[in-house]
Amino acid sequence: MARRPLPRILSNGSAQLARSRELARTAADSATDVLHPLITITRGLRRLASAGRRRWVDTPKERRGALFFAVAAVLLAVALAPYGPLLAVVALMAAAAWHGRDRAPAAPAGPAPGQLQRLKSLYEALVPYFSASDDPEPLYARGGDWGKVFSEYEFDGDGRLAHLVISYPAYFTDAEPDSRARIEHLLGAKCGRGREYHFAWDEEANQLTVRVLAPLSTDIAAQPFVTAPGETVLGFTDPTRVQRTLPLTHGAHGEERTDVPPVVWRTGVRSTEPHLLAVGQPGSGTSTLLRSIALQALHHGDVVIVDGGGTGEYACLTGRDGVLAVECALSGAVTSLEWAAAETERRLAAASKAHQAGDPPPEDTRRPLWLLLDRPSVFTHLAAADDGTDPQSLLQAPLRHGRAANVTVVVAEQFDGLDALTAPVRQHTRARVVLGPATAGQLESVLGAPPHTTPVEQMPPGRGYARLGTGPVHRLQVPATPDPYDDATSEAHRQAVLDLLPPRTTPADEEPGPVPEAVRLDKAATEKVAAAALAAETEVSEPASAPPAPEGAAVAESSS
Repeated sequence: MARRPLPRILSNGSAQLARSRELARTAADSATDVLHPLITITRGLRRLASAGRRRWVDTPKERRGALFFAVAAVLLAVALAPYGPLLAVVALMAAAAWHGRDRAPAAPAGPAPGQLQRLKSLYEALVPYFSASDDPEPLYARGGDWGKVFSEYEFDGDGRLAHLVISYPAYFTDAEPDSRARIEHLLGAKCGRGREYHFAWDEEANQLTVRVLAPLSTDIAAQPFVTAPGETVLGFTDPTRVQRTLPLTHGAHGEERTDVPPVVWRTGVRSTEPHLLAVGQPGSGTSTLLRSIALQALHHGDVVIVDGGGTGEYACLTGRDGVLAVECALSGAVTSLEWAAAETERRLAAASKAHQAGDPPPEDTRRPLWLLLDRPSVFTHLAAADDGTDPQSLLQAPLRHGRAANVTVVVAEQFDGLDALTAPVRQHTRARVVLGPATAGQLESVLGAPPHTTPVEQMPPGRGYARLGTGPVHRLQVPATPDPYDDATSEAHRQAVLDLLPPRTTPADEEPGPVPEAVRLDKAATEKVAAAALAAETEVSEPASAPPAPEGAAVAESSS
């Protein structure tokens, strides 16, 4: 069956519409040019009328009669004089044209002298990198024309470059990271230090776009985020890097509302990056990130916290509903992670048995379990000194099989302790965060790729970069989640964290209550945990008890 041709209105309708739109635009521009004198005179008459009305209103009432008589006398004299009305109209039109002229200051034809000097200096600095001795028509040469290579430029209020588009020769090795890094370092130094620049390389057009990034907001406090189960907000980034925003409140007292683009980390069975590693300098905000993650994880799961720093920054979570343990000692950390490894194996066995039977996984295997470790390298050194068990060695099962068992591991470490992290921790934590000041080499070694911005030396707490798997590198600002028991915490941030804490079901100085029959450990696992706790009591003066099992968490019963 032959195809019938489309109607002409459908086949070439878009071309006709575009042509009609162009004709209408041309006609409007021509009419504006022709009627420009009339528009100017009309604007002047309106301004003169407004000035006359203001003069009449400002005149006192006892003097308005004399003013009216004087105006009437002038009008009568003009009307009786030869050619008076004609001259009056000409004078009125001239005054209207004068007052109706465009008073906006004319835009400068080019950059100011100071800006021109900056552009010339930048051009001369790029000559050694973008020039070649055998180039017959070089774009860059000593004393050359900077206007040929800087097609677009903008300056901020301080006279520094805020936006710049640079053309470079085709033979420049823009595909090599080292060549790019040299140019970016030079531009960051010449355009002004202390700011973050975003570099966009267009290899096809041989153009480099440099843009100054606005600082990320630091007044976003911890609050309930509008996310789905399995989604965790690590922080917030630039609006051009993500396709999603979250409604938030920010400001000193949470009085402002806005939509901010987040960096969302997805965990669970379908996650491609089920575990996270956060690295930073002391005071950079890694503990703040862990507290923020813990408060979000407690909405749908259980949390085990191992604090290697021993500073008590997680004391506010002790005894809370869903917090299974907050351990600051080596013995407690080992006991808690031994239980977590056994729980991971139990969940795998239960889920495998349900899959073989054609049933959905049990409910207790679908509740997320979070293992948050802050500076585990401290325990590594203590375990090596006492010939004890390294807590990191107990993370192999949760790291390797955590995605299938709904177990998520988050490790926070400082740069000086990265060498103490074991190979499984490095291999399986594919979601990475770097907070605080860091060199370009440190960022690339942790994130696996260099950021597209220049790192700065001074950063507020919680400020850094994030990369999820093989995705792009995002700028990151962690929401303010300080320790509410710290005296240096502001009242607004303290109250924001306290409002998110679950109710305290177990007092901090008491043992957890009895575990229900449906979630008890089996005999073998109980004896194993008790033996580990007894051995720990003989090594340290402070006894450590095993953390309570989460609801629905039990080691798989033996089938025999």
